[in-house]
Amino acid sequence: MGFYSNTVLPCLINCACGTGAVHRQREKVVPRAYGKVLEIGMGSGLNLRHYDASQVEFIWGLEPSEGMRLKAGANVAQSSITVKWLDLPSEQIPLEDACVDSIVLTYTLCTIPDWQRALGEMQRVLKPSGPLLFCEHGEAPEANIQKWQHRINPAWRRIAGGCNLDRPIPSLIDSVFDIQSLEQGYIKGPKIAAYQYYGVATKRCI
Repeated sequence: MGFYSNTVLPCLINCACGTGAVHRQREKVVPRAYGKVLEIGMGSGLNLRHYDASQVEFIWGLEPSEGMRLKAGANVAQSSITVKWLDLPSEQIPLEDACVDSIVLTYTLCTIPDWQRALGEMQRVLKPSGPLLFCEHGEAPEANIQKWQHRINPAWRRIAGGCNLDRPIPSLIDSVFDIQSLEQGYIKGPKIAAYQYYGVATKRCI
């Protein structure tokens, strides 16, 4: 799996997550990030073109895959925003409590094994006034599409770096954060992977 996960998979993910339709989804949330930003699952840096550089101090790019960090080299070099890599999984964010102004979470929650722990870590490091800006694909609303998502998911997860087709994204986020706005719908592509959720959530007072 070393060659596949470090060389082949980064190229596949970069292509799948870099289509025009997906970039249009990213444009809906990424420009709203500001200050000290934490991007979860930064991957190959596809979001960098969408940040408002005048509003961002720097980005902590959390990405455990060495292959994805290497793939990001060109995008990082072309960006005027400083990226500080964090090479640990999302369940282990090596930052202090309440030190992040805004969090960007795009096409990542589908892959995190312990999603609840990861969201808890995001809650911990985010400032009380900060937004969680999210854009994810997940469970479709129609029963017939869900059936195929559930059927295909085990094999899909093995070849797609742990990506799950059928996660109920709003329910996952709402279990830890308070969702303030949510839009959803299909984008161009196979329906089993094309249902999108995007919006803004805020830190829940405990």
